[in-house]
Amino acid sequence: MTTDDDEIDPAVAALRRAQAEAAARGLRRSAPGKAPQRRTFRPGPGLGHAGSGAGASRRDPQLVGPVVERLIAERGWQAPVSIGGVVGRWPEIVGDQLAERCHVETFDDAVLVVRADSTAWATQLRLLLPQLQRRIAEEVGDGVVEEIIIRGPGGPSWVRGPRHVRGRGPRDTYG
Repeated sequence: MTTDDDEIDPAVAALRRAQAEAAARGLRRSAPGKAPQRRTFRPGPGLGHAGSGAGASRRDPQLVGPVVERLIAERGWQAPVSIGGVVGRWPEIVGDQLAERCHVETFDDAVLVVRADSTAWATQLRLLLPQLQRRIAEEVGDGVVEEIIIRGPGGPSWVRGPRHVRGRGPRDTYG
């Protein structure tokens, strides 16, 4: 590389242009170890206050929780979010032991359908139904769940594959 003005490296030329622009804006190169000088923003005529400064502003960072709650309220999503709260927090609402054996199957139009692994657990859940309704009302709000339907385990399906013949299914299987 030569030092002639006619043959300057493009990178060196770009660096010199950037240095000249920085000097024109009043920025100075700082010594090693020192923080660079910062200029404060001063709006020109007609720009107004941009919301920066020591006082609170609507542009300041906000916590996610209150912002999401406000969005849910504005959009009218309380019921779907409550439904998700019941389904997502099912182990917390009913306890780990019951949650392992009873699962939320559907939750539509304030009707919660719960499927138990066995008929014994379905019977146990039916006996606990008043306490379950009270606990759900405490956790997600009153009126979110109006009815709870408890179902036992489903019978085996004998339908195999896309083509099958209607009929009684296998016979002499259960004694």
